[in-house]
Amino acid sequence: MIINTGSRTDIPAYYSDWFFRRVREGYVLVRNPYFKEQVIRYRLDPAVVDCLNFCTKNPMPMLGRMGEIADFGQMWFVTVTPYGKEIEPFVPDKDRVLEAVKELSRIVGIRSVSWRYDPVFLLGRYSLDFHIESFERMAGKLEGYVENCVISFIDLYEKTKRNFPGVSEVGRKERERIGQEFVRIGRKYGITIRSCCEGRELEKYGVDVSGCMSRQVMERAVGEELYPAGRHTNVREGCNCLLGNDIGVYNTCGHGCLYCYANYSREAVAENMQRHDPYSPFLIGGPMENDIVKEAKQESYKSGQIVLVFP
Repeated sequence: MIINTGSRTDIPAYYSDWFFRRVREGYVLVRNPYFKEQVIRYRLDPAVVDCLNFCTKNPMPMLGRMGEIADFGQMWFVTVTPYGKEIEPFVPDKDRVLEAVKELSRIVGIRSVSWRYDPVFLLGRYSLDFHIESFERMAGKLEGYVENCVISFIDLYEKTKRNFPGVSEVGRKERERIGQEFVRIGRKYGITIRSCCEGRELEKYGVDVSGCMSRQVMERAVGEELYPAGRHTNVREGCNCLLGNDIGVYNTCGHGCLYCYANYSREAVAENMQRHDPYSPFLIGGPMENDIVKEAKQESYKSGQIVLVFP
């Protein structure tokens, strides 16, 4: 099975001590975000967890302790965008994050690290030309350290519209220009461009539209065929990714990005972060009187068949 850590929050950036403690103790408790009394207990054991899947804007707090999770397969998606502090107020300096991506790639291997450049939006100084120039600068720095870059365009969820007034969807003509130019730049630096839940419109320009966290991506990371019994947890229409089994909690990421879909408000985030206990098996808070704890059904997806990887 695959354990995801990043669809709801950024565990490497803000909760790495808690995460490493959960690995040492061998389990984690996850509260259902919609039915609070329902709790799932996951074993954190390489015998049943084929891959730990991380999504982060800052892997730096974990880099010095990677030996503690070396027995697990891993797939890292690190988001590095060119936006300033008015958009991403608490994201670290981007050049430092790029250096962290390179260090991460040296530790876990190039097939287990993917760059995310998303979401793309056009507003004020963040023009088409700005994105193209910024993407090339970053791609040049990551040449030889990542094989893939995932792109997507901003989605106007109600949370996003409330927290990021004035932003609008990217038009088709602009999306196609981004796709064309990013593919051109990616080929120059040995980076394949993948789209995240954007349909097939960019496929004709050379964008890989098969999914960003798909079975094939995970197989390449762990080096072995995976058979998840045809099982996906599709959070959005058109998503082909293996997104179930997330151990994060909504409204707990401290980056403060205006476009974030996982946070309702900064006030909610601040309140929840105050409730974090690094010694608790729960990311936020602890057990409640009416909890119903169920053991997750966990089994390895590995077939024993090695995946042949070609450059």
